[in-house]
Amino acid sequence: MTEATDLAAAAGSADPKVGLRAVVALRRLLEGLEHVQVANARRKGWSWQEIADALEVTRQGVHKKHARLVPMTDPRED
Repeated sequence: MTEATDLAAAAGSADPKVGLRAVVALRRLLEGLEHVQVANARRKGWSWQEIADALEVTRQGVHKKHARLVPMTDPRED
């Protein structure tokens, strides 16, 4: 089993302590995955609007959340 699968199973636990800890761990995992994929998209030249559309959020929201974490890329590098 993978970490995500184990965490998803634990999130369904009848024990609230186990379930809530799993929810926190899943949230952290998802945030990390989102950051990796946003950075990947920016490196490939995606606009903030394209990323927002894919994540089903606003452009302003995704930019505010990720702009300081994602390095600027020079389009001439491709």
